[in-house]
This record gives sequence, structure tokens and C-alpha cells, in this order.
Amino acid sequence: PVYFQIRFREIAGSLEAALTGVLADAPAGSPFCLLASHRTWSGLQRCWSAEMFLPGLTHRLWRLTLQLLARYSGFVRELLLRPISNESAKDIKKPLVTGSKDPSVTQGNGEDQGSGPSETKPTVSVSSTQLVYVVADLDKLQEQLPELLETIKPKLEMIGFKNFSSISAALEDSQTSLSACVPALSKRIIQDLSESCFSYLKSALEVPRLYRRTNKEVPTAASSYVDSALKPFHQLQSGHKDKLKQAIIRQWLEGALSESTHKYYETVSDVLSSVRKMEESLKRLKQARKSTPTNPIGPSGGGMSDDDKIRLQLALDVEYLGEQIQKMGLATKDIKSFSALTELVAAAKDQATAEQS
Repeated sequence: PVYFQIRFREIAGSLEAALTGVLADAPAGSPFCLLASHRTWSGLQRCWSAEMFLPGLTHRLWRLTLQLLARYSGFVRELLLRPISNESAKDIKKPLVTGSKDPSVTQGNGEDQGSGPSETKPTVSVSSTQLVYVVADLDKLQEQLPELLETIKPKLEMIGFKNFSSISAALEDSQTSLSACVPALSKRIIQDLSESCFSYLKSALEVPRLYRRTNKEVPTAASSYVDSALKPFHQLQSGHKDKLKQAIIRQWLEGALSESTHKYYETVSDVLSSVRKMEESLKRLKQARKSTPTNPIGPSGGGMSDDDKIRLQLALDVEYLGEQIQKMGLATKDIKSFSALTELVAAAKDQATAEQS
């Protein structure tokens, strides 16, 4: 029918524009974060609204309902193929070029939800924030599907349809398809958080340079790189707590901290090993030359050696990291490799303080 074709193009066209254009934010007042999600839900509602619904179009509207959900699910899967950009306003507002358009939505005569081969197009990045928004929207959309079912039921009763179990099952299948995207999205978000964090934690490699032959004072506070490393986590907690369930935020924090802490453990271990080897090498050189202790491997004038300052600084950094993790409401025991990291620097700290006494 011409009426349905006009309405179809309005709904599908509006959604497709949101999926293939700039990945924009949802309008103010929307329960969703992204315009694509907002238009998916508004399209679903419109199908069954008094303005659009006609009993004779029920089967077509039901098919369009499933097509809209399938198109949105396909859109989310396409996002997973995009590289993650650096967080900046420019990156967040970059046009998102998707692959092939779903023929079941963009063409009025398609029966399948279909996912044809993607066209070769320039790879456009997506920001980590946008992925967070997608997860929030997926959760919200799944929450609202039962509401949609309650809207549809009276319309089906009007035409004498009573097999609601089949309708419920079809919506559950769509819901399963949506929820199936969340683990992969979470993995990408955790990976990005971890990489952002470790890009600062690897600054532990610079600690020896700060203390060797510099006559720097004995450290009493953690290095600034630790606070920098934790910024992405604080931003996630403070910026998205009203959009996401606490359980998913906690999962991401623990996952990303576990990955970055494991790499940090390896880095600190390498630094301490290097310090020990250099210390032993210089001691052997000193004994061979039978010279006076004027090099940085030992206490100068009764002070702490450069190597022990390095050990102490790394211990302070790890202790501070543990304190901040707890302030985020997490338990360090749930962060993989953290206990091993703590033991590693505790031994180094004991060595540094023992040589002072």
C-alpha cells in the first residue's frame, strides 16, 4: 500500500540517516545517549502509535518492528569493527561510515533482516565514550522492549490475533541479538581503558633516571604518573554513573585495572632487576679498584643510595595506587597481579630501609 510505503520510508530513512551520518547525541530529554538509539526506539513506538497504526497493516508493521531492531543490532556490530580513536571533541564528532545498508530496512520489499557483504569504505574511528554510550543504550532498549510488547498486544487483539507467545519469542530473539553485542563492546572498552592507564604507568621506567647521579632528596610521595594513569577510571565513574549500571562500571574498572596492573608489575619488576644488576656490577667494580665509596651505589655521607631511592619511590607509587583503587570502591584483591606487585615493592622497600638502619 502507498500509505505504508510512505510511512516506511519516513521511519527507515530517519533511522538510516542516524546510523550512517555523524554519530550524534540523542536530543535533550531522551532516555538514550545516541541519536541512532533514540530513533530506533521512536521508530518502534511510531509503528504502533494511533497516528500510524491501521489494522490492515498489522503484519507489515510487525515485520518492520523486527527489521528496525535487526538494523540497530547490525549497526552495533559494525561499530565493533571500528578502531578506537583518542578521546577528543573532534574524534567524537567524526562521521561514522558504516558498511552496507541493511536491505530489509532501506528497501520496502525485503523479507530478510539480511547482512550483505560490507562495501569497501574508509575506516572511521569511534571513540571509547561512544562505545560506552552504545552499551548504555543497549541496556535501556532491552529494558523497554517489554513496554513495546504491551503496546502491541491490544493492536493484535483488534484483528483477533491471540498467539502472543510467538510475538514474545520473536522480541526475545531480538533482545538476545542486542545483548550478545555487549561482551565484545565491554572487551573493547576494557582494552582502551587499560591502554590509556598503562601509557602512564610505564613511566615507572623513568624513575631510575630521576635519581641516578642527581642528588635528589629521598622520596616521600608517589610520582605524579599514578594520578594521571587513574584519570580514565575517575572519568568513567563520574561521567557515566547516571547512564550505566554500577555492575558494568565495576566490571570494566576491575578488568582494565587487572590488565594494566599486570603490565605494570612486569615493568616494575624489570626496573628493580635492572637496579639490582647495576648495583652489583658497580660493587664488583669498586672492590676490584679498592676505591673509596664515592659512586652512587652506596650511601653518600650517610644518606640513602640512589638505588634505594629508586626502590623506595616505586614502593610509594604502588602503595598510592592501591589506596586510590580502594577509594574507587574496589578491592585490590580483585585486581589481578596487584598482590604480586605489592609483594615485589615491599621487598624492595624493606631492602632500602634496612640499608639505612
